[in-house]
Amino acid sequence: MKFHIEIVVDISFDKLLELFENPDNLKKWQPNVISFTPLSGQIGQVGATAEIRYDMIVKKIVMKETILKRNLPHEFVLRYDSDGVNNTVTNNFKEIAPNKTRWIMQNDFKFGGLMKFAALAMKGVFKKQTEMTMERFKKFAEQIAKEEA
Repeated sequence: MKFHIEIVVDISFDKLLELFENPDNLKKWQPNVISFTPLSGQIGQVGATAEIRYDMIVKKIVMKETILKRNLPHEFVLRYDSDGVNNTVTNNFKEIAPNKTRWIMQNDFKFGGLMKFAALAMKGVFKKQTEMTMERFKKFAEQIAKEEA
């Protein structure tokens, strides 16, 4: 299952990257995050892995994050693995004006086991969840920029 979402964040690319890459900020724009635990490598660099725990109300989810490619500002590729689900996320950023950055997120989900069947009916749910997460980041980042101005 593939989809992409595009959003414009009213901050500079440098500020966006600073906020996006800091794992201490995760809980500020992903309220379901319980913990972020580095496992190997240097945080934010190719090859680094981390465990992210989420409380999704109906169940807790553990994901392994692996950074696959870092060619900023053009491309930042991560893979998330959990039970029956693999999601490769390609983030593209482009500063389109001073203090305005376009963020395009491409998701490529692959499902195994019973998740293959559930995924057929849930594409809209996955896409909506991703849109909401990106909107929360936008709100968080723009508020920080406003406070610092």
